[in-house]
Amino acid sequence: EHSIQIDEQTNSNHSIQIKKEIFRKSIHLCSALLPFLLSLFYWPIIFLLCLTLVLYIGFESVRLKGKTIPLVSKITEFASRERDKNKFVLGPVTLVLGIVLSAILWRGNALSIGIYALSFGDGLASLGGKLFGKKTLPFTNGKTLAGSLTCFFAVFCTTFLVSKNLIVSLVCAFASMIVEVLPLADFDNLVIPVLIGGLANFLL
Repeated sequence: EHSIQIDEQTNSNHSIQIKKEIFRKSIHLCSALLPFLLSLFYWPIIFLLCLTLVLYIGFESVRLKGKTIPLVSKITEFASRERDKNKFVLGPVTLVLGIVLSAILWRGNALSIGIYALSFGDGLASLGGKLFGKKTLPFTNGKTLAGSLTCFFAVFCTTFLVSKNLIVSLVCAFASMIVEVLPLADFDNLVIPVLIGGLANFLL
């Protein structure tokens, strides 16, 4: 009976973690709209992203002082990982910074490829790893083969849809997979769009 209770608790915890991961990565996936929005309203979108970043930093600083901000605090707490407990949740900061830097550095297809690598490659990799990952990769802090392959195929598909170039798609997909595997914690949000966008800009 005790063993059954432990199994039920483990399954419950795993289910909660999956729900949290889906919520977190849905934000990643929503960022896929930004290349289109930036092409229409470049400076207003940059301004809104920077404003969102400043507001988030302010809200998160207040939350860490023990004060509750309606809705915002609940969302942050639900989306946070175990490693973020009682800490500043850095993921949204690096996410917005990665997108803004990419938008400043790159344009056109290169910008789209960089942001899509973040949205779909990094976003789906984590979900793929948690849902299907059984084999972990050494020296990666628990990253899985399933997650890495998910990242590769997601970036390959989105890059090919944008560039129509097989070689560029393969190179960007492989580079994204390598970066995603590295134990960068939340800083992969910053590195992936800037690096992959720059790589696409060089190759196209």
